[in-house]
Amino acid sequence: MWISRQMKKSVPTADADLGMTTISGERTGVLTRGEVRALPVYGPGGYIWMPENGDMVLVMKGGPGGEEQCVAGMRQPTAPADMEPGEICLQGRDCSVYLKRDGTVRLQGRIEIEGQLWVNGEPYAPCTCGDGGDT
Repeated sequence: MWISRQMKKSVPTADADLGMTTISGERTGVLTRGEVRALPVYGPGGYIWMPENGDMVLVMKGGPGGEEQCVAGMRQPTAPADMEPGEICLQGRDCSVYLKRDGTVRLQGRIEIEGQLWVNGEPYAPCTCGDGGDT
């Protein structure tokens, strides 16, 4: 019995930490209480994100002893001034996709479309009015 009282209690560990990225890319390096490298980056389904060097990120710990870690996200930037609950805004460095409750999709930045473009259920055909075309 006296031995059990003499045993050192385990030090509590955090299940998450804030850290600064030191290596960007799919396998990120993060400085929390020490530098950890080759961390996988996780995000919501369908969302692909690579943190930049210097980003403050959330590092989640798991597994026995917390030795398995991953980058789970970062602090949100300021929301658009007119943003309402239920709306979504994906922001990159110089671009954004803003999905509004009223059905509006606001795109900011250079827009490149690959594949087919349909407008009101019809394939898009550019106007050839000024080129001697009939429409």
